[in-house]
Amino acid sequence: MRTDPFPGALPARRHLPVGVAGAPVLDVVIPVYNEQDDLEHCVRRLHDHLARTFPYGFRITVADNASTDRTPEIAALLETAVPGVRAVRLEQKGRGRALHTVWSHSDAPVLAYMDVDLSTDLNALLPLVAPLISGHSDLAIGSRLTRSSRVVRGPKRELISRAYNLILRGSLAARFSDAQCGFKAIRRDVAQRLLPMVEDTGWFFDTELLVLAERAGLRIHEVPVDWVDDPDSTVHLVRTAADDLKGVWRVGRALAVGALPLDRLARPFGEDPCDRQLAGVPGGLTRQLVGFCAVGALSTLFYLALYSLFRAGVGPQPANGLALLVSAVANTAANRRLTFGVRGRERALRHQAQGLVVFGIGLALTSGSLAALEAAAGDPGHSTELAVLVAANLAATVLRFLLLRAWVFQDRADGPSGRPAQTADLPRPVAHTAGDVPVDARDHTSYESRGPARGEPRDHTPDESRERTRVHARDPHHEARNAR
Repeated sequence: MRTDPFPGALPARRHLPVGVAGAPVLDVVIPVYNEQDDLEHCVRRLHDHLARTFPYGFRITVADNASTDRTPEIAALLETAVPGVRAVRLEQKGRGRALHTVWSHSDAPVLAYMDVDLSTDLNALLPLVAPLISGHSDLAIGSRLTRSSRVVRGPKRELISRAYNLILRGSLAARFSDAQCGFKAIRRDVAQRLLPMVEDTGWFFDTELLVLAERAGLRIHEVPVDWVDDPDSTVHLVRTAADDLKGVWRVGRALAVGALPLDRLARPFGEDPCDRQLAGVPGGLTRQLVGFCAVGALSTLFYLALYSLFRAGVGPQPANGLALLVSAVANTAANRRLTFGVRGRERALRHQAQGLVVFGIGLALTSGSLAALEAAAGDPGHSTELAVLVAANLAATVLRFLLLRAWVFQDRADGPSGRPAQTADLPRPVAHTAGDVPVDARDHTSYESRGPARGEPRDHTPDESRERTRVHARDPHHEARNAR
């Protein structure tokens, strides 16, 4: 899997500034392959709709990925004849590759795409991008599977679409309703961080993008759409379905082993004073308790099964020690990933070593309980042993959570608003901007390290203070915000 080249977490979402000259606010990409019959009608219809209804500047980008018919020629003519239209030619096929390339180099703060057949009613375009412009959401998707959507298509495609989304829910725990609708938008600041992590270059690109965004805690806005199936679609259903299933397996495996730095996509909870961490209130305690209890219940069942298995061949004390050792390693790994949100292999051995110390304390409690039982009852029955061990494990579990939270994963325990502290304390990207819109998404050197999120106290060096003064001087709304 690709990795994210940008350090730090994303800044808090903000409303895009209004009336800033220069780049358009919206860049709508139309990926095409051999679409000479439909391309001109599609572009002109979309351009007319945006000119009549969209209140911001816009651009339409035709992304031709290795067409072999007259599509490149028609795209070039449209670029000349229609204002706000540009053509991009790629020499390799792949819808995901086309979107990745154009979005990575676009200077518009909101990026969208739609299929060339315009199956989705264009009246949904403004509701799609409005939450991104306002700063409410990070991504937006059209959904054909909500109750208020109106869809006209054959039973075969309906069955395939619903089955695919059920697979995503069951295998990747996806909560969005429609991964395949060709009608999506994303904020550019999010795309800059998210696109380098997306590996697929074909039809699975959409799904991978959404799954990673959702796992990173980004907000995905869904818009019910009216959609009419294109009977002349050239999508090869069987091959696409097979590629999608391979992609599900690849992404699921990467998420399971923590191969992706999703912490770098985390957002601050908000900038309202009510959203900030309160003194004396530990962040994320409820979520961590729920996760720890779930892991603990499964670990206890795993431990009891191992104890019963080992007890058949060795005595109670060796069986208890072996079962605790194996279950402790699994318990530490599960809590590391699921309860405290630690991803990747960094400090994994250290966490396991500290977990084994916690295991030693649990071993002392349970072994002491068994020794006390044997001293009191002589030769207790197997059910009595299990009952005593369950009680001892409950006591050890409470102590284990306190030690994991306060010692093993102490740097992850008390982040603001339930988010890990490591993520909150990462340097945040600062762009050289006109208002709040970065000047050039391709200029990676314009991102600099910054300290805590807005609203948190920090000390500025002279260079940082001068940079903040320059940024505010270019922001026509800074003075008005200060007045408020």
